[in-house]
Amino acid sequence: MSSTGFRRTLLTLMACSSLALTACGADDEDDSASGKTRITVNCMPPKSAKVDRQFFEEDIAAFEKQNPDIDVVPHDAFPCQDPKTFDAKLAGGQMEDVFYTYFTDARHVVDINQAADLTPYVKELKSYETIQQQLRDIYTVDGKIYGIPRTGYSMGLIYNRALFEKAGLDPAQPPATWDEVREAARKIAALGDGTVGYADYSAQNQGGWHFTAELYSQGGDVVSADGKKATVDTLEGRAVLQTLHDMRWTDESMGSKQLLVINDVQQMMGSGKLGMYLAAPDNIPILVKEKGADYEDIAIAPMPGGEATLVGGDGYMFNKKATPEQIRAGLKWLDHMFLTPGDGFLGDYARAKKNDAPVGLPEPRLFTGAADEKDQQVKQANANVPVENYQAFLDGNQDLEMKIEPPSAQQIYSVLDGVVSAVLTKEDADIDQLLEDASGKIDGILGRG
Repeated sequence: MSSTGFRRTLLTLMACSSLALTACGADDEDDSASGKTRITVNCMPPKSAKVDRQFFEEDIAAFEKQNPDIDVVPHDAFPCQDPKTFDAKLAGGQMEDVFYTYFTDARHVVDINQAADLTPYVKELKSYETIQQQLRDIYTVDGKIYGIPRTGYSMGLIYNRALFEKAGLDPAQPPATWDEVREAARKIAALGDGTVGYADYSAQNQGGWHFTAELYSQGGDVVSADGKKATVDTLEGRAVLQTLHDMRWTDESMGSKQLLVINDVQQMMGSGKLGMYLAAPDNIPILVKEKGADYEDIAIAPMPGGEATLVGGDGYMFNKKATPEQIRAGLKWLDHMFLTPGDGFLGDYARAKKNDAPVGLPEPRLFTGAADEKDQQVKQANANVPVENYQAFLDGNQDLEMKIEPPSAQQIYSVLDGVVSAVLTKEDADIDQLLEDASGKIDGILGRG
């Protein structure tokens, strides 16, 4: 799954619009007649996101001024990548020269032979060696580099500090284990008046997504290391479901309304009626700007369990038909737009602050070393949110393994949705049977993949 959005609540925003299809991919060749190299790029914010659109256009104009031999043609629509059309665009030669992908797409795009090999050119990307190795590895297949990470997220425990205090809990000491989550949820639910201690998703594949994150947190996995067999029918899998069952039915700390999705849970948190839920930091500005919460009340802690957390994110890959000149131009564009610490579309924190966008959220760090220090220094200098509320998340993440989503993630999540929803809606749900059945279905999905 994608998280809810990037900084400034920019959601995953783009696939080439139907009106622009004739300008995509193979139809936008290297513009040698004019002496310029033309590249098409996607994931430009739509016109409805006025501030982000303005920033994006400003940054492209600045890039073209610095590189008069490069012509950047951006395409906008919503979302950045539509799973329903993504493969068809690739197969039909309609994909942009430089195109957006989720982390989980990298291997698939390579497997279907639709990605350019960037290995001979990546030395020209000034920022490449400064990017976190584990993120670079996502776009490295069989020793070859096929993409450049741009941003990422990791899951944590978002909680309401005001409800913690009201329930006699210390908001400076958030739960670190699932037993502690359960105890805190019970105390918060005891406040009454419709207050829910802990909420979880269980529909639209989001329940399977969260089950995966919770399984990772306990040291388990969804599929085997070779990606061929399900590994959900385990002690760790049972522990995840038993905890959810006990909070829902024994403690009654999850409320009676179930089959929730992200918007339901965000609404509960924003209205001050929810104590905790799992999410990435980019939920925080949505809770404040759209759901009625206050920045001072919302905090985030690392994933309970102490073992691992689910990470996701995105990057750019290059059309296999892109010329060497287009690849070099695209890499320059990525450096300018997204990969210069403290600058560019995602890193110009002073510009973001000036436009009342949140600065200081604890996004996972893209860079390392001196580049990371510079990026963090500029971010801290322009912070306009209570960064102390996120320190536990930053500190705790240092000790967690970062794990990406499983292969065939959406199909697997659909299977696991049924498992989670059964546990949350049927008090007598047979956990062992649910996991056994799910394991068989996931094996089938992996076998077809």
